[in-house]
Amino acid sequence: MTTNTPDRARTRFPGISSRAYEHPADRSALVALRSLSGFDVVLRKMSGLFNERAIRLTFLGGAVRAGEDQFRHLHDMVRDAAYILDLPEVPEIYVTQDPRANAMAIGSDHPFIVVTTGLLDLHDDEELRFVIAHEVGHILSGHAVYQTMMLILMQLGSRLAWLPLGNIGIAAIIMGLREWFRKAELSADRAGLLCGQDLEAAKRVMMKLAGGTRLSEMNAEAFLAQAREYDAAGDVRDGFLKFLNLLNQSHPYSVIRFAEIDKWAREGEYQSILAGNYPRRDEDSSASISDEVKNAARAYRESWESSADPFVGKVRDIADAAANAAGGLFDRIGRRGNGGAG
Repeated sequence: MTTNTPDRARTRFPGISSRAYEHPADRSALVALRSLSGFDVVLRKMSGLFNERAIRLTFLGGAVRAGEDQFRHLHDMVRDAAYILDLPEVPEIYVTQDPRANAMAIGSDHPFIVVTTGLLDLHDDEELRFVIAHEVGHILSGHAVYQTMMLILMQLGSRLAWLPLGNIGIAAIIMGLREWFRKAELSADRAGLLCGQDLEAAKRVMMKLAGGTRLSEMNAEAFLAQAREYDAAGDVRDGFLKFLNLLNQSHPYSVIRFAEIDKWAREGEYQSILAGNYPRRDEDSSASISDEVKNAARAYRESWESSADPFVGKVRDIADAAANAAGGLFDRIGRRGNGGAG
């Protein structure tokens, strides 16, 4: 249980809801799914197709579990992150031999974290603290549960590939889920910052993910300028190519994550949470679906308006119309769920 105190004084967030740090597009989807009657039961049954116990046993037998006597610093970091975000249970964390830098949160009933040796070799302790807290943020939001849904859909899509239209429908759903999960990564980055409370360490993580350990050869301002250049690069054709490049990506590009966490830290929401102004977990059931969808639409709209990408300009009106339609749809769903006329 999370009764230990962190290694140094960091602001703690008793009872914090994951809604505090979730990207609006991620938050609206999660609030909508959580509000659907019986959805949790269905999702649990679907998750049963993805054998969590067998996967945990795989890591228990073939990796190293961090604890008081093994990888103590990682054990302390995950304990601290659970303490700061007020998780009722400290997730287990495993280290697996893999030269690729990677970390993941797995499971629904008792989620656990896996980090690779490549990740440990790449980052210093404060950077690792951010990465591990990022995974704890995924756990608090329940992202691992919903990612299971995407894995099942991908398996279903491969089985329906012979149907003329079946695979197209599944592909469209997976495309939407990938966009959702890219926003979920931005949410988890915010959780990482809330736990580590070290913006420079968070930025170094993004730079190292892009360019490796040679930080002396990199510059934070230049990296941010690179993000702006990527946003504005080229003409409509380049914008369309960027869109195509992202379709199969589970994570936003490192320069985008760098720019997003820098923006979130600077624009006041981060400081407000540090000051104790955040939604509480016991208020989650009263969260408004339609309000969250409108927040998501507004976030996308603000992103489009601030973007210099010419392709975004061409599709902005279509996207606005789609977002407004989604808001109306969830308004009707919300009224029906509350017993109102629909």
